[in-house]
Amino acid sequence: MLSTKLPIGDVMEEIIQWMTVNFAGFFEGMKQGLSQLISGFQSLLNAIPVFLFILLFVFLAWWVAGKGIAIFTGLGLILIHNLLLWKQTMQTLALVSTSTLIALMIGLPLGILMSQNDITYKIIRPILDFMQTMPAFVYLIPAVYFFDLGTVPGAVATIIFAMPPIVRLTNLGIRQVPKDIIEASKSFGSTPFQLLFKVQIPLAIPTVLAGLNQTIMLSLSMVVISAMIGAEGLGNIVLQGITQMKIGKGFEGGLAVVIIAMILDRITQCLGNENPKTGKMFIRNLRTKKKNKSLRGGI
Repeated sequence: MLSTKLPIGDVMEEIIQWMTVNFAGFFEGMKQGLSQLISGFQSLLNAIPVFLFILLFVFLAWWVAGKGIAIFTGLGLILIHNLLLWKQTMQTLALVSTSTLIALMIGLPLGILMSQNDITYKIIRPILDFMQTMPAFVYLIPAVYFFDLGTVPGAVATIIFAMPPIVRLTNLGIRQVPKDIIEASKSFGSTPFQLLFKVQIPLAIPTVLAGLNQTIMLSLSMVVISAMIGAEGLGNIVLQGITQMKIGKGFEGGLAVVIIAMILDRITQCLGNENPKTGKMFIRNLRTKKKNKSLRGGI
C-alpha cells in the first residue's frame, strides 16, 4: 500500500487558481455574455402577459401532447401565478433555457463527431462518465472561483451537469440507424454528407429528443443547488424555506418546480415519439427519388 497520499486535491486547487489568474479576461467576457443571454430570455418571458403566456403553453401542449396534458398545463401555470411565484418561474425558465441552448450547441456536434469516429468516441466517453457521476455540488466550487456568485456560475454548473445526455443520445441515435437503410442510401449514390444529414440525423431525431428531454430535466434538478451560489428563481424560494425553516414556502417553491418539470417533460416526450414506419418510408422515398432521377435522365 502507498504510504503517502497522492496530492490530487492540491494539484486541482493549483490548476483552478492558475486558470483564475491567467484567464481572468476570458472568464469575465464569458460571464458578461451569459449574463446578457439569461437577461434576454428573462426579459422576453416577462414581456409576455401572464394569461397570454398560459394560453400559448396550453395550445403548445394540446398540439403536441393532447387534451389531457393541455388541461394540466393550464391548471399548473394558473396555480403558479396564484402562488405569486410567476416572476421566479420566469427566472428559472430563463436559466433552464440558456443552459439547455448552450448544452445543445456544444452537445449535438460532439455527439455527431462521436458517432462518426470511434477514436473520438473512446476519448469523449470517459469524460462524459466523469461529468455524469461527479456530485453536482462539486461543480459549484470552480464555477464560483471563475464567475463569482450569481446566476452565471449557476448556469455554467448546470450546463456541465446537464450536457452528457444530449451527447450520448445523439451518438447512440446515429449509430442505431439500421444498416439496411445506410446501405440503401449508399447504393442510391448518397455522399457521406448527404448520408449523415439527410438519412442518419433525421432517423435519429426521436433519440436526440429523448436526450433533450433528459437535459432539460437535469437542468431543472440543478435549480435548487444553483441557488446556493446566488442563482435566482424557484430554487432560491426553496433555499429560503430550508434556511429559514419555512416549510410552507419551501413546499410552494418545490411544487412550482415539479409543475414546470412535468409540463416540459410531457411535451418533449411527445415530441420524441418514434414512428416505427420511418425507416420503411426512408427507403421508399429513396427509391422514388432514384426512379424519378432515372426517368428525367432518360428524357
